[in-house]
Amino acid sequence: MTDLGCLDTQVLWHPFTQMAEWDPLVIAAGDGNYLIDFAGRRYLDGVSSLWCNVHGHRHPRLDRALRDQLDRIAHSTFLGLTHEPAIRLGAALLEVSPPGLRRVFYSDSGATAVEIALKQSFQYWQLRGVPDKQRFLRLDEAYHGDTLGAVGVGGIALFHRIFGPLLVRSIAIQSPAGSDGSASLAALERELAAHAGQIAAFVVEPLIQGAAGMLVHPHGFLARAAELCRRHAVHLIVDEVATGFGRTGTLFACEQESVAPDFLCLAKGISGGYLALAATLTTEEIYAAFLGASHELKQFFHGHTYTANPLACAVGVESLALLRESTLANARARMPSFAAALDRIAAIPGVAAIRRCGLMAGIELAPRPPRHLGNEVCARVRAHGVILRPLGDVIVWMPPLTIQSEDIALLEGATAAAIRETLA
Repeated sequence: MTDLGCLDTQVLWHPFTQMAEWDPLVIAAGDGNYLIDFAGRRYLDGVSSLWCNVHGHRHPRLDRALRDQLDRIAHSTFLGLTHEPAIRLGAALLEVSPPGLRRVFYSDSGATAVEIALKQSFQYWQLRGVPDKQRFLRLDEAYHGDTLGAVGVGGIALFHRIFGPLLVRSIAIQSPAGSDGSASLAALERELAAHAGQIAAFVVEPLIQGAAGMLVHPHGFLARAAELCRRHAVHLIVDEVATGFGRTGTLFACEQESVAPDFLCLAKGISGGYLALAATLTTEEIYAAFLGASHELKQFFHGHTYTANPLACAVGVESLALLRESTLANARARMPSFAAALDRIAAIPGVAAIRRCGLMAGIELAPRPPRHLGNEVCARVRAHGVILRPLGDVIVWMPPLTIQSEDIALLEGATAAAIRETLA
């Protein structure tokens, strides 16, 4: 263990990490699709630094945008003030977002983007004189972040069970993954028909439930769910924190089913993976409900110190431009070879299932309790030059959208070797 690694274990506490068992890998630098440790070893960033890196590390245009903004101002409050990067990014987001979304509310993480949508939906109904609409629908095995409101609409027992007594309970609908979706839609329709007067919104990850192990939805589920929500006057909150900014092959996943939600939650790739930034997009009709004289107290009482940080917004403007110019096209071009690599991985004995949507994939291993195979594979794969993280016994592939053919070959070879070594 390096001196820095020793110091880390003495002073830090890492997320989703059993510190009693952890051996630190200290990253010193990044270069394109690769991370570099203090010994100079290079690793393909196979999970895009927790699903957020879009264009690779140290992209010259993003670095330049950050430096240029740093010469102007690093931060000013967004409470009662504004600045050019936030204005320009907001306009750019609305230009490419689904029709009907006309307002951008910034925050700083995926969980806060979802929290804001939940609170805005709730307050909207209060302001419109429908006070009983206080509950939320969500899918089984949903994941929308780790703050309490987001956990309240989550459904992954591993992450959420212990916090149960603290939560506002949501109504669970069975996930459509692994089916034609008809049973889930029927359950959704039953809940809406019976309780629409008490339900503010339905919260959903479009096309694929990432943190649940890359559970892929059948085509048409999202569009049909959106139609049911409209019919019963229930808001649709689409959480594109993981799927947004090209991950599924379109700029936003909901485009693939022509869905225009009431709220669109964005984070992770919004700044290209450079700085903490998030946004909740909504309609003019919802925004208008919050307008009035100050003494009416209709305004949305929610905000964060670093909301709309100018550095993050400046990088976000350039990242979105770069994505539209070239990165999204590269991602689409790599998807066939990415899928072919996964097909070959599927043939390895001990691989139980492969699930994929665009450049998001999960490799599920047949369990061998009490072993934690996902952790073992991800530890071994580092020796082959790749960084991966598991979701239980599901190995996640989610590389930067700038991945090249040789990177996919490395990702496949390293993963295959690590699986075989683990299962030998």
